[in-house]
Amino acid sequence: MEAAVFILSLVDCCALIFLAVYFVITLSDLECDYINARACCSKLNRWVVPELVGQALATVLMLVSLHWFVFLLNLPVAAWDMYRVWKVPMGNMGVFDPTEIHNRGQLKSHMKESMIKLGFHLLCFFIYLYSMILALIND
Repeated sequence: MEAAVFILSLVDCCALIFLAVYFVITLSDLECDYINARACCSKLNRWVVPELVGQALATVLMLVSLHWFVFLLNLPVAAWDMYRVWKVPMGNMGVFDPTEIHNRGQLKSHMKESMIKLGFHLLCFFIYLYSMILALIND
C-alpha cells in the first residue's frame, strides 16, 4: 500500500515537473518576444487548474497515508496555488493576464515562481523516489 502511494505520487510529481518546465519555457519565450502576451497567457492559463489539481492530489495522498513530513512540505505550495487561483481580479483572463504581465515586474515574478516550483518538484521527486524504493524493500 505504501509503495503504491509513492508510485502514484511519483507519477504526479513527474507531471508537475513537466508543467513547471513548460511554464518556464513559455515565460522565457514571452520574455524574448518569440510569442505575444495574449498567446503566452492563454497557453499558461490552460494549465493552471491541472497544476492545482496535481498539487492538491499529492498533498491529499500524503495526508491520507499519514506521511506528515511530506504532507507539511506540500501544504504551502498547494495553499499558494489555491490562493493564486482564487485571487484573480475580475476582468482578468486568468492568473496570467496579457494586459498586466509586463506591468510591475509580473513577468519576472511569474518566472521566479515557476523556477522555485521546478526546484520544489525536483526535490519532491527524489523524496518520493527514495520513499518508494524504501517501501518496496521493506515489503
